Parts: sequence; structure tokens; C-alpha cells
Amino acid sequence: MKKAGVTFQNPPCLLSDNGPCYIASSLKQYLCKEYNIKHIHGKPLHPQTQGKIERYHRSMKNVIKLNHYFCPSELENAIDGWVKYYNERRFHESLDNLTPKDVYLGQGEKIKKIREIIKQNSIKKRIFDNKTMKYQSK
Repeated sequence: MKKAGVTFQNPPCLLSDNGPCYIASSLKQYLCKEYNIKHIHGKPLHPQTQGKIERYHRSMKNVIKLNHYFCPSELENAIDGWVKYYNERRFHESLDNLTPKDVYLGQGEKIKKIREIIKQNSIKKRIFDNKTMKYQSK
């Protein structure tokens, strides 16, 4: 990401449960030092914390299982395509109908303002068209 010159409003973070492979200090050091990724552990005995990622996995499985894949690379490509769609093109109700990419890159407020302008212009046009139709019908 550094090489590509990508900057973030919020630094990347990884949310994981408290499994032994995720609480190892070597993982934390690797994520923090090598990639500047913050590692957050879910609250023990609190399944709601992991609910988002579990829902994500269920959604992905539902789409991926629709097709048959004849080699591992086909499956990998399908998963990559789905992840790209989910993060860059799919609007999420929990994010005010924005994409995760828009929110992550800090474009959410700009997009919401543009949507509001479009909405107001649409309302004005409907009012104008409605008045014009009433006048023409007389």
C-alpha cells in the first residue's frame, strides 16, 4: 500500500477472536511493524462481536456455492471477485447505503451530500412537472 501511495482516513485493522493462533505476540508484531495494521480481539463470550464476519462468510458461501469449480484457481478467482464486489460495489445498509470502500477512503460524507442534491433536484422537477400537467389539463 505504501508503494502504491495509498493513504487512509483510518488505518487498517484486523478483528479476530481469541483463538490461540490470533493471540500470539508474533502475529501482532508482524501486523503492526510490517504493515501498520491494528489488531483487535473480540470480547470473550460475546458472539455479537464476531457476528459481522460470520454474516460475511455466510453471504460469500451462498454465492460461491452456486457454481462448480474444477480447479482451485477457479475458486480463488470467484472468491476474489466476490470480495471485490462486496467491498467496492455493494451498498451496505449499515453504512448508510455506501460501500465499505467509500467509507474506508473517507468519501462517505461527500457521496451523501451529492445524493441529497440529486434528491432535492428530483423533488423540484416533480413539483414543476406536476404543476405543468395541471396547467395543461385546464
